Amino acid sequence: MTTDVNRRVLPGFSLSLGYTLLYMSLLVAIPLGAGFLKASSLASAVINVVVGVLVAWVLVRYQFPLKGLLDSLVDLPFALPTAVAGLVYSDLFVEQGWYGRFLVPLGIQGAYSRLGIVLVLVFIGFPFVVRTLQPVLEGLDKDVEEAAACLGANRLQTALRVIFPSILPAVITGFALAFARSLGEYGSVVFVSGNMPFRTEIAPVLVVARLEEFAYTEATAIAVVLLTISFVTLFLINLLARWSKRHHG
Repeated sequence: MTTDVNRRVLPGFSLSLGYTLLYMSLLVAIPLGAGFLKASSLASAVINVVVGVLVAWVLVRYQFPLKGLLDSLVDLPFALPTAVAGLVYSDLFVEQGWYGRFLVPLGIQGAYSRLGIVLVLVFIGFPFVVRTLQPVLEGLDKDVEEAAACLGANRLQTALRVIFPSILPAVITGFALAFARSLGEYGSVVFVSGNMPFRTEIAPVLVVARLEEFAYTEATAIAVVLLTISFVTLFLINLLARWSKRHHG
């Protein structure tokens, strides 16, 4: 006797599902994954996590002169037009700029290079990580850290086994927000990248260029990829928020 489940499953469902997953992996997932590995947005998000965790920890756990000023400067990328940030970074890292006059002779090109793109994306994504982590760090129970120390744990063990698991959802959320912000950035990157084909081109610039060429199909294809990545990032952020609320609420 067939069950209701068997009636609802189409003939050849397993074969069709396997073929679909293989097709998606070969033609969609793997190319997108390769794009992620080479994207400046991914590199900037990783740097933002490392620096953001350190800055958030210092702002929450330590008292020092001008702490309020430093805390307010974290939000500067929110208030500063992104085009201004791109112009400032390009002026700093060109050959005659404040930084460029020292870096260019060493072979370090900060302007019109991937390095410049990563730096400006770090600047605009940095506040997302810090502001996501600060309330979580403020809510950590210091008694747990003291208990770990009393049990013989050193500072590294306390950080890895007590503190880090508690802030991991916030760290991942901050990473996702910084990555999503960098992914669609246009104003700041367009000035510092130089838009050199196959070297420093960015997806938003490609969309604008294709629209100016009336290549609407190509522009739409690029935009759909960006939109898909944004939706996936948003979905992951919501999942992380629910998981964090369930385990640390």
